[in-house]
Amino acid sequence: MTKLAQMGDATTFEPVGDQPQRERRRVPFQSHSLAECITNVSTPQGKKPVLKTMITTACERNCNYCPFRAGRSKMKRMTFTPDELASGLDTLQSAGQVDGMFLSSGIIKGSVTTQDKIIDTAEIVRNRYHYGGYLHLKIMPGIQREQLYRLMQLADRVSVNLEGPTQERLDALAPKKDFQRELLSMLQLAEALRREHPYEKLAGTVTQFVVGAVGDTDHELLSMSNMLYRQAGLTRAYYSAFSPVTQTPFENLAPTHPLREHRLYQASFLLRDYGWKVEDLPFLDDGNMTLETDPKRAWAERYLREAPIDIMKATRQQLLRIPGIGPVAADAIMKARRVGHLTDLSHLRQLNIRAPEQAAPYILLDGRRVVEQMTLF
Repeated sequence: MTKLAQMGDATTFEPVGDQPQRERRRVPFQSHSLAECITNVSTPQGKKPVLKTMITTACERNCNYCPFRAGRSKMKRMTFTPDELASGLDTLQSAGQVDGMFLSSGIIKGSVTTQDKIIDTAEIVRNRYHYGGYLHLKIMPGIQREQLYRLMQLADRVSVNLEGPTQERLDALAPKKDFQRELLSMLQLAEALRREHPYEKLAGTVTQFVVGAVGDTDHELLSMSNMLYRQAGLTRAYYSAFSPVTQTPFENLAPTHPLREHRLYQASFLLRDYGWKVEDLPFLDDGNMTLETDPKRAWAERYLREAPIDIMKATRQQLLRIPGIGPVAADAIMKARRVGHLTDLSHLRQLNIRAPEQAAPYILLDGRRVVEQMTLF
């Protein structure tokens, strides 16, 4: 446990759950507390305390933004055996301190060798300790098909970080990585394996982008995310606002505003869950979105202010364009209007729409605008 604690919050920039912005701690790096290795992660099953750790903090790659890059003397290099990590998880799980593990690694002696160590750890966890809980395992760049298949059998979630949305952006971030062959192909292969084995429970896939370090635009990031949602079965995309790390080539670059990260998540959910297309998003001329307004409201301001949607006549897709109305609310509206008329904001509130006043400027109720009703709530 002492060795594990020395790892500290080494994986702080690796999101795991459904609320990644809440996972990050604002504490000194490497404070040698075991608590730093444990993160409360939001999952569809509720919050779970998850052990976030690595096989090794050593790495032979030289990614320009990364604290683990080769040759960076300020990074304390530590390496665990699969037995040590599996035993550590079992101890913490038996003590009720964790209910899951996220396992990543730097790359030493190539991706295939490193991936084998992650797989070996998961095999011990599942087979020797009979742990049936949550495992999120990292995919190393360009691994073998058989390795990926076994990884997906053992894990609940697997991830490979694209880092950039194109080869050009990746070249600036991580000169030794090949966008298509090592990274994108892993996500595509994972989806192919799920289709080849439809009756087998295989892990879902996620990816992460580093935002704002090398001129990437919101349009580039969201176009790639949308392609992965549609064609590669991606569960979700993570966006990590760039934060400079000392003793790296990017140490003097300005950090990316965290609100940009937040807007990317909002837009990403519109693509994944609301049926939006990339061309529907309100990009500015430079390919980015405004930080001042969330993308759904920005779109509504542009298109619905002068042409509000009639709640009693709108299709489900039209309802999903209205600020304050999500999939659950849209379904509730469609069900309610089959048996009655929705003529007032209070009727929407009765459908458990928490803030119908957000929708008020963009809708018609009983055939009339309802903006004036906003002052009543």
